[in-house]
Amino acid sequence: MVERELDRLLADARRDKELKNELIKTRESGDPVGEFCALCEKKGYKITAGELFAVGQDQTDAKLRSVNGGGVDPIDGWDDTYEQFFTELIWCG
Repeated sequence: MVERELDRLLADARRDKELKNELIKTRESGDPVGEFCALCEKKGYKITAGELFAVGQDQTDAKLRSVNGGGVDPIDGWDDTYEQFFTELIWCG
């Protein structure tokens, strides 16, 4: 699953400053998600753009279902796994 690959990538990037810098540099691209996924694939991580977007949407949907109809509006950012990954990498790593 893409979540495991992201966890593995995050752990590796925390130990490898060069990998961390390469990942951060992809954000400067005209196609940051595409560059990020291409770098991941090149480095041996199975992360695609479609999976990256789908996992965030799936998690948001599950959270909304878990409140038995009480949470009709998602919280902004819950569905953005890409941005959450970089927030953790940059600020917590």
